[in-house]
Amino acid sequence: MLILGIETSTQQVGCAIGGHEGVLASAHSARGRRHAETLTPSIEFICHQARIELSEISVVAVDLGPGLFTGLRVGIASAKAFAHALRVPMIGVNSLDLVAFPVRFSPRLIVAALDARRGELYFAFYRQVPGGLQRLSDPELGSPDDLASEIIARGEECLLVGDGPLRYPDVFSGLSKVELASREVAYPSARSLVQLAHARALREEWVNPWELEPIYLRPPDAEINWQTRDSA
Repeated sequence: MLILGIETSTQQVGCAIGGHEGVLASAHSARGRRHAETLTPSIEFICHQARIELSEISVVAVDLGPGLFTGLRVGIASAKAFAHALRVPMIGVNSLDLVAFPVRFSPRLIVAALDARRGELYFAFYRQVPGGLQRLSDPELGSPDDLASEIIARGEECLLVGDGPLRYPDVFSGLSKVELASREVAYPSARSLVQLAHARALREEWVNPWELEPIYLRPPDAEINWQTRDSA
């Protein structure tokens, strides 16, 4: 079983190929939100590196967000197109799950937070369990101060991971019992996507392409602008 993973929920574009042997090849880049221009060449590159033909792919996995609206639309549309052309099933994964995955061995409370722009963050809480991580809450949208207040209220040792804390270091760096994870794991990874999708694929947790929808925790900016204009 070979899985193609597509990750475009942040400013970083990533793709990876892997299966029961682990991740065979991956590529990640961040070039000024050029998601559409970067994704297809990156997929061609990793296929060449892994010596894999696209026809050998048996599952397409994609990051569903929350994240940047344009990036999510590009990634999900591309993933659906590949799945349709290859006639293979799909698996969708939450972007905050992908951010938390690399630090899954931490015994502390894990807080994954991504920059949502407009002075807000997407975030969720996780705890280590046998075999991986358990998400303790649905993804939320709030200000950095909202998240800091919730962390303080929990009163636990926390590992804070994602580009959100890096975007607002003044809010989080002074909190007691809180450690900020390194920049190397600040973004959702296509490698993590393939690993998480492989576990679900073994359980045959397939999703039909038409059932996959991006996770938007607020209306797109264009819709907000139209609502503001109508109110005026």
